[in-house]
Amino acid sequence: MNVTLLQAVVYGLVQGLTEFLPVSSTGHLRIVQAFFGWDDPGAAFSAVIQLGTTVAVVIYFWRELVAILVGWLRGWVSRIDRHSLEFRMGNYLILATIPVSVFGLVFADQIETAARNLWLIASALIFFALVLWLAERIGSQTRIEEEVNVTDAAAVGLAQALALIPGTSRSGATISAGLFRGLDRPTAARFSFLLSIPAVVLSGLFEARHIGENGSAGAGVTGLATIISFVVGLASIAWLMRYVQRHSLMVFVFYRIAMGILVMALLAAGVISAT
Repeated sequence: MNVTLLQAVVYGLVQGLTEFLPVSSTGHLRIVQAFFGWDDPGAAFSAVIQLGTTVAVVIYFWRELVAILVGWLRGWVSRIDRHSLEFRMGNYLILATIPVSVFGLVFADQIETAARNLWLIASALIFFALVLWLAERIGSQTRIEEEVNVTDAAAVGLAQALALIPGTSRSGATISAGLFRGLDRPTAARFSFLLSIPAVVLSGLFEARHIGENGSAGAGVTGLATIISFVVGLASIAWLMRYVQRHSLMVFVFYRIAMGILVMALLAAGVISAT
């Protein structure tokens, strides 16, 4: 599974562009690999370069993250501060990270092998496009960040666990869950992106031990792809946060369905291989 410098650049660009858009970065990395006939860089490569986009989230939301951390720590010192939004948000992020951590460990082998099948990825693209469409249709979108509660955190956390299936989209699943719970788009997107930080860091560090093993992508090209994903991801998240202020997510619903159908058609015609 040799990854060239050109491939590293392309993978980094794809990761940065698709991590925050509700289209599945992991699924697109696998699709790009199949379209160009490149060797599969492996689940470890995909997980590690996501750390670049995680750094982008940290930088973009650094003020909010500092406020949450300080508020959460103060809440454990003073009971009065436990009513603050920052303390509650810190607890919600921890709670919502538990499902993906558990399922990620339990199904680690399947995620690294069988889940990368393109038939599964294409099906997930289409199915969760319909989920996102339904969330847009029936979600009241009337609740703001101050109204996020423990049930919201649990629902979004469970949705994030579904994103272990390539093609689902971490942001797509978690934003959809937030919309189903009545959160407005900016609040659902913000909570989704903040929630991605612990999950992606844990996944990236867990998979990093496999970098360079058995002929997989080496540290050099992985590092290059990670840096590129950070730069592009920072621009991507800034754009999407402005976009969701005034627009629905329907454009991504149509894109996912079109991409899923295209992948299925190429698989059926034997142009690309599912595994």
